[in-house]
Amino acid sequence: MPTPADRLLRRLEWRLGRRLDGRLQGSYRTVWHGAGIDFTDLRAYTPEDDVRHIDWNVTARLDEPFVRKYTEDREVTAWLVVDKSASMRFGGHEGKDSVATELAVSLARVVSQGGNRVGAILFDNAAHRIVPPRTGRDQILRIAHELLKPPVKAPTGRTRGAKRAPATTDLSAMLRLAAMTTAKRRGLIFVMSDFIGEPGWDRPLGMLTHRHEVVVIRVVDPAELDLPDLGVILVEDAETGEQILVDTSDPLLRGRLAGQVDARETELADAMRRAGVGAHRITTDQDLFAALVDLVHTSGRGRR
Repeated sequence: MPTPADRLLRRLEWRLGRRLDGRLQGSYRTVWHGAGIDFTDLRAYTPEDDVRHIDWNVTARLDEPFVRKYTEDREVTAWLVVDKSASMRFGGHEGKDSVATELAVSLARVVSQGGNRVGAILFDNAAHRIVPPRTGRDQILRIAHELLKPPVKAPTGRTRGAKRAPATTDLSAMLRLAAMTTAKRRGLIFVMSDFIGEPGWDRPLGMLTHRHEVVVIRVVDPAELDLPDLGVILVEDAETGEQILVDTSDPLLRGRLAGQVDARETELADAMRRAGVGAHRITTDQDLFAALVDLVHTSGRGRR
C-alpha cells in the first residue's frame, strides 16, 4: 500500500511532468552550477570577476590582470532548509507548512535529475531532523516522509538548569545549523520559512550566502498581509499560544495592523539586503508550479 510520502511524490511528479518538465528542461543546470574543478583557459579580468580567480603569475608577466577559467562540475549538492515551526502551520489552502512541503519535494525532484545529491534540514525549536544528501527517487521519498511527520511536541516539564526554548522561532539557530551541516562542501541551499521569529538572523544568513549559493523562499499567507474583515474572532499566536479577541472590522485596528505589516515588510527587506540575498515570496493561494518556474528563471537572472 502506498505511503503518504509516495502518494505525495506521485501526485507532484504527475503535475510536474504535465506542466514543468518542458519549461524547466536544463534550467536548473544553467542556473545552479556545481563547483569548478578543471582549469581550461585564461581571459582578461572584468570588475564582475572573483579576485580569487586571478592568475597572479600571468598578470605579472603581461602587466594586465587575467583570471583563470574552469570547467564547471555539473554535480550539485543541494540542501532544503525548511522551517517546521508552529507559525508555518497557519493559513488557508492547508497552510504555509503544506506549501513549503510541496515546494521542497518539487525542488528535490527537479534538482536531483542528472544525479545531483539532495539533503534536508528540518528545523523547529523543539527538535530538528537532518537527512544527509543522496541521489535517487528513494532519497526524495525519504525527504517527503520526514516533511510529512507530525510536529514534535515541546516537553511540558523543565529540568533544573535547562535553557527555556524561545517562545518564537530561533531563525538564527536554524541558519547556524545549516551552516555547520553544509560546511564541508560548497553547495546550493534553499531556505524556506515565513521568517517569523527572533530577530538577528540576517548575520548567520549572510555567512551562509558567503560560502554557498542560497535561494531564500519566504512562504506567506495573504491574511498576514491584509487582515480579512471577519467581525469579532479569537486569534491565537501559534508560536506562544497567547489568545485574544479581535474585532477585525474596527478601522482603527485595521489601520494599526496595516502600519505594522508595512514596518515588518520594510525591516525584513532590510535584513535580506544586509545578508546579501533576495527573497522569493510565495503565498498559500498562489499557483505553486507557476511560482516554481518563476523562481528558477528569476534565480537565473539574478545569479552573479
